[in-house]
Amino acid sequence: MLDYNNPQFVGHVLAHPFEGFEDLRWKKQGSIPIAIGIVVLLFVSMVLQDRAYGFQFYVSYDKIFNIVPFLVQSIILFLVWVVANWAMCTLVDGEGSMKRIFIYSAYAMIPYVACTLLGTFLSSFFVQDEGIFLTTIEVIGYAWSGLLIITSQKAVHQFTIRKTILCIILTVLAMIAILFLLVLLLTLMQQVVIFVMSIYTEISYRFRV
Repeated sequence: MLDYNNPQFVGHVLAHPFEGFEDLRWKKQGSIPIAIGIVVLLFVSMVLQDRAYGFQFYVSYDKIFNIVPFLVQSIILFLVWVVANWAMCTLVDGEGSMKRIFIYSAYAMIPYVACTLLGTFLSSFFVQDEGIFLTTIEVIGYAWSGLLIITSQKAVHQFTIRKTILCIILTVLAMIAILFLLVLLLTLMQQVVIFVMSIYTEISYRFRV
């Protein structure tokens, strides 16, 4: 096992997905600032893909830019993954802490982020007949990050492959439940705010009359 610093470990886990995360675990490496930077780049890549993708492949008809959907699809969804994964893996004797899950999962997203940014950049120079190359880049990003997610989960929790797949399935189900509860909570809060505002409006009208 070679001695790498935190930035070098990023390249190591990308080039050697099966042993890279194991080395990362045994060396107790991994950087929170680097992981946060990757998650921020995930958000940026999604925004750029929607707003700067080549017009010959994708045209956005939104007249008003709304940043909230991109925050939900990137940062919020990633944080929900971390919380759900920690909760589910705790139930099945996983060894990963929330900090480790955050770092390892962020590292696993690097290929997806890189391929999204590369595809967005190249889309401005390619013609429609060359769209297959952009699709290939996207597939590589998804597949590579998917492999890294599996190997990172296996390493951080010290699971077998079968138990790792089960953990990922449970995490996805937990994410759906968490997102449903969040939507329900936000809906209830909105109703409370509307109710309070209507009462305030009615009282203000009575005083003015």
